[in-house]
Amino acid sequence: METKRISNKEIIAYLAEKFPACFSVEGAAKPLKVGIFQDLAEKLADDETVSKTRLRHALRHYTSSWRYLKSVKAGSHRIDLEGKDAEAIDEAQAEYASKTLKDSQEKFANKKTQDKVAKKPYKGSSTESKPAADKKRSQKFKAVKTPSKAAPKKSVPLKPVESSTIKVNQKVKVQLGNAPMSATITEIAGDDISVQLNSGMVIKTRIQNIYTE
Repeated sequence: METKRISNKEIIAYLAEKFPACFSVEGAAKPLKVGIFQDLAEKLADDETVSKTRLRHALRHYTSSWRYLKSVKAGSHRIDLEGKDAEAIDEAQAEYASKTLKDSQEKFANKKTQDKVAKKPYKGSSTESKPAADKKRSQKFKAVKTPSKAAPKKSVPLKPVESSTIKVNQKVKVQLGNAPMSATITEIAGDDISVQLNSGMVIKTRIQNIYTE
């Protein structure tokens, strides 16, 4: 399996499915216990879905997100894979998370400002004013019909698959977290289904998470 093609988003969605009391793909996050990587490595030792390297990168991405940093507050507890309280968060850890969040938000704001400044304002020619140039431009394109906006594409409702009809190589939708993804069934073992996402990632899930359009 080419794990290099698996995105951090897909790995977090997979972790949220396997450990829903610990990980989430949207909304408020929960601070993770120190050493959570080792716990995950042990739990997923026989799972070929995610390599340790990709797992480490995904965890770093998850714990540096704004919604995660906002969850690190003094007095609250970190949690383990089962969602049970672990060690408490002290003032130093909370202050570090707050500073990291502030720096990240400022960096994002500065980038937006730089991108805005980089866009050059309209400049008319040296022989005519901007209003005159705008008028000419308006007249030039007056006869051009503005294309109507296409109607938004309606989402197709998903239907649960029937166990009696599913088969290997069938195209389906698999629910990972809150986002259904296109996939192909690769193996069927009772209610346990193995599917391959379009990205190449192969995961194991339950039949109740499989849908057809």
